Amino acid sequence: MNDKTTTSNTKRRLCVAAFHTVAWLLVVLPAVLFVPGPVRHNAGIYALRLCLPLMLCAVFYANYLVLVPHWFIRRRFKAYACANIVMLALLSLCMDELMAAVHAIELTAGAPPPGPPRLHGGGGPMPVEVLVGFVRNVFPLLLAAALATSLRLALRWREAEDARRELEARTAEAELSNLRNQINPHFLLNTLNNIYALISIDADRAGRAVLALAALLRQMLYGGKGNSVRLADEAQFLRNYVGLMKLRVGGDVKIDFIADVPDDDDVRVAPFIFISLVENAFKHGISPTKPSFITIRLGLEGGAIVFDIRNSNHPKSSADRSGHGIGLGQAARRLELAYPGRHEWTRGVDPETDTYHSKITIYDTKMRDNRR
Repeated sequence: MNDKTTTSNTKRRLCVAAFHTVAWLLVVLPAVLFVPGPVRHNAGIYALRLCLPLMLCAVFYANYLVLVPHWFIRRRFKAYACANIVMLALLSLCMDELMAAVHAIELTAGAPPPGPPRLHGGGGPMPVEVLVGFVRNVFPLLLAAALATSLRLALRWREAEDARRELEARTAEAELSNLRNQINPHFLLNTLNNIYALISIDADRAGRAVLALAALLRQMLYGGKGNSVRLADEAQFLRNYVGLMKLRVGGDVKIDFIADVPDDDDVRVAPFIFISLVENAFKHGISPTKPSFITIRLGLEGGAIVFDIRNSNHPKSSADRSGHGIGLGQAARRLELAYPGRHEWTRGVDPETDTYHSKITIYDTKMRDNRR
């Protein structure tokens, strides 16, 4: 659990504690404020009146802390219902006795008698009055139990939702890390194949290519561990890769790499997110017999990161399509994980010029990590 999650949980607990405190103050205050004048100086009347909200509090927290989490949530509904019925019945009887004691003290002190007059002339209450009194006593207790159950279930739902989101974030982060690890061997395999082909043509250029590859691997090892890197560093990485690939291609291939990224700018981007497109351009955009070109542009436009690449279209034959689409598929998945709903990717072949064009626009230029 990271510091951000811990802070959020602490704030939530404080808010819940404040809510409980204010709510119970609102319940308790009427019992001690609205006391008839003749008994305001009687300490016993305050003690008896406070017992009533304390009963509500007991029912609430018995459900909130014990009955709901241990029985209701575990689907032991019969035990939950029986426990509440017994508790409410006993407390209702106690409440009836307490209210009778309160009324007796108030009558002795000269306060007016509470409630409507008797419905009969006898001294004892009629059965209908007993039933009405019982319902009157049970109703607030039942309301406290229902409120505690609702709040506890809502809290459990919120915790489950937070856990689901945290799991999704961790899963996305793990998947993103796995995709990044897959990119490195894929890139390394392609580059080693290029150097192998160059050895038989020009050993000196092959040696320089090995040194250039070592520099790239160093940057991949130490510069791509985090969830984001400086855009200027990513531009330098692509520039080094393009320089390495130039050692292999012929002089009749026009290759341009334009990076309009200030070195002192702290714009961040997911590491190695564009390299698959550059690899794809060199794989499908260069022909040994036909004029070829690759134009790569990386920069900031209107607060967004824009990566634009165009190349001549020389697709491989069906016999030479090993690993076809793997790199682009990884790039698409990484964009979805790192920039969900905050990027656009358009790509395709222009039939008039037979040119392949791919453009990625990332609108979140202040990304510090991959969590949402």
